[in-house]
Amino acid sequence: MHAHPHDPVPDRLSWRDLPAAQQPEYPDPEALRAVIADLETFPPLVFAGECDQLRARMAAVAKGEAFLLQGGDCAEAFDAVSADHIRNKLKTLLQMGAVLTYAASVPVVKVGRIAGQYSKPRSKPTETRDGVTLPVYRGDSVNGFDFTPGARVPDPERLKRMYHASASTLNLVRSFTTGGYADLRQVHAWNQDFVRTSPSGERYEQLAREIDNALNFMRACGTDPEEFRTVEFYSSHEALLLDYESALTRVDSRTGKLYDVSAHMVWIGERTRQMDHAHIEFASKIRNPIGIKLGPTATAEEALQYIDRLDPEREPGRLTFIVRMGAGK
Repeated sequence: MHAHPHDPVPDRLSWRDLPAAQQPEYPDPEALRAVIADLETFPPLVFAGECDQLRARMAAVAKGEAFLLQGGDCAEAFDAVSADHIRNKLKTLLQMGAVLTYAASVPVVKVGRIAGQYSKPRSKPTETRDGVTLPVYRGDSVNGFDFTPGARVPDPERLKRMYHASASTLNLVRSFTTGGYADLRQVHAWNQDFVRTSPSGERYEQLAREIDNALNFMRACGTDPEEFRTVEFYSSHEALLLDYESALTRVDSRTGKLYDVSAHMVWIGERTRQMDHAHIEFASKIRNPIGIKLGPTATAEEALQYIDRLDPEREPGRLTFIVRMGAGK
């Protein structure tokens, strides 16, 4: 299917005519176009139905009936896509989730900042060391960390590496969370090292023992719910690189609506939330649960405008404000 010049711009590309902050300057636009065309053919990393499910879970959080636990790295690295790295991250979130669920007696919605968080917004486009000025490191999805001209030139091929790194991370997370690894009875077994090496570990151990006793009691009573064996785990990252996000935005066959299938939830950062710019426009077109980071300069007026723009239907679970004020504020 080819677009003709007089066709209207498809919704997922409506951001293209607007200013977009924090986008890399690729030296070769042709190479970028080729990569985008490739990405557009890649399979989804998540499914629209799962995004809807997360939106329903977030709605419960908004009503105070559940608790949101979101955690992970500020920026993932391609070389950290090992089973151990991913398992440890997941383990920490699941442990926290188990304790929170037990302590608060409400379900905990678990969202990882994982499988896509390979980009970072920066305050300056360049970095200077010893009189040498090079493009700033924008995360593994854009360029290399080493301070050399070769490493720092933005390379569109890295967008494909981001996709593959995200895919292998998600694949492992799905295996862990559904394949018995996340069984509640395991949670206690995981803690041996953690408990030995930390003072708060002893308090945790006490709680874990209580959880164990409760599980044993239930099992003795003859109940062994399926829910104990698997866990719902959702992925999220900042929707920073619009070329990548829009290449992974697809029409859901069930509803005809657009979903960004690079993650269940995506957010707009403090540095890219300009009201009339590309990131907000992009977010307004997709059906995923979305977040907006609000820093110390944000006004109530702006917050209300974001709601009108991104959640006109006032749909519970659709829009989350993520406050980043620093402890002092």
